[in-house]
Amino acid sequence: MIIREKEPANLEMPFGQLAGFFTPNDQFYIRAHFPVPEIDPASWRLRLEGEVREARVWSLEDLRKLPATTVPATLECAGNSRVFLVPKVKGTQWELGAVGNAEWTGVSLGEVLRVTGLKEGALEVVLEGADSGAISDPPKPAGKIHYARSVPLGKALEGVLLAYEMNGEPLTPAHGFPLRAVVPGWYGMAAVKWLQRIVVTDRPYNGYYQTVDYAFWQRDAAGVHLVPITEMQVKAAIARPGVNEVIAAGTSYKVTGAAWTAEAEIVKVELSTDGGSSWQTASLGKEKARNSWRLWEYDWSVPPAPGRRVLLARATDSRGRAQPMERDPDRGSYEINHCLPIEVEIR
Repeated sequence: MIIREKEPANLEMPFGQLAGFFTPNDQFYIRAHFPVPEIDPASWRLRLEGEVREARVWSLEDLRKLPATTVPATLECAGNSRVFLVPKVKGTQWELGAVGNAEWTGVSLGEVLRVTGLKEGALEVVLEGADSGAISDPPKPAGKIHYARSVPLGKALEGVLLAYEMNGEPLTPAHGFPLRAVVPGWYGMAAVKWLQRIVVTDRPYNGYYQTVDYAFWQRDAAGVHLVPITEMQVKAAIARPGVNEVIAAGTSYKVTGAAWTAEAEIVKVELSTDGGSSWQTASLGKEKARNSWRLWEYDWSVPPAPGRRVLLARATDSRGRAQPMERDPDRGSYEINHCLPIEVEIR
């Protein structure tokens, strides 16, 4: 793993090691805003409160008695590929590996909410982790806060998993033990780890990680306004070759990578080996699942002449959304899904 920050630990998978549909747990990227909390599973409880008919406390054993659900889902850090932005921006300098695909097992958040019962005015569901700390850069609240994000009630009822297993194994502390949220199709900032409290609200949640951080500028008829980051954008990334890799002239090289999107399937990946002047269609892997990445490959006939080449990958999904060539500046340092240049040397 590539260390991007030591404390709190932020670790990236070397994307060139991409080898299968599911990412091994020990290669899955780790993103933390605060130190990993120490949690005793015997005394841990999940509190559910707010606009519910009766507040309730759940133990892990209680949750395991509910019907279990297993779903595959790709998680990508909203700042993945930030190192490609020019000029350089603040934030963890992820390259390509702050993304992974796993099989998650747990209980549907909707099932938990239905068992508890909701009041008529319920609007959003706030997910709060046990991790906490002080924010360093203004604007910021005073003192320590918990990491928390919200999802709309409709999404909470149908599209959120409270996971206690990852690829068939119990969650490790770094990945949210004993319980984390998984929001298939959304960036990883919504997948709150070390869950300890769920609050159903009757108004929009305006917490720090919902508005000040993990938000972007949206333009519409009403003007320009900040909105929370939610769905992953369509994106293809090149795993091999790596940046500045040396490739033998006149040979055949298998270019590989992965592509993902939200609430759709990847239907096409194209590769350019000349900086975007021309494009060829790559072969898609057979394994696929909604809200999971799809592997792809292309056999490149490397030119016989030495020199430098820029490779680009471009994905299209079943909803007709294509990966853009240019960066949307209103996305700030997040949602980096434009075609990323991988420069190599032929010799």
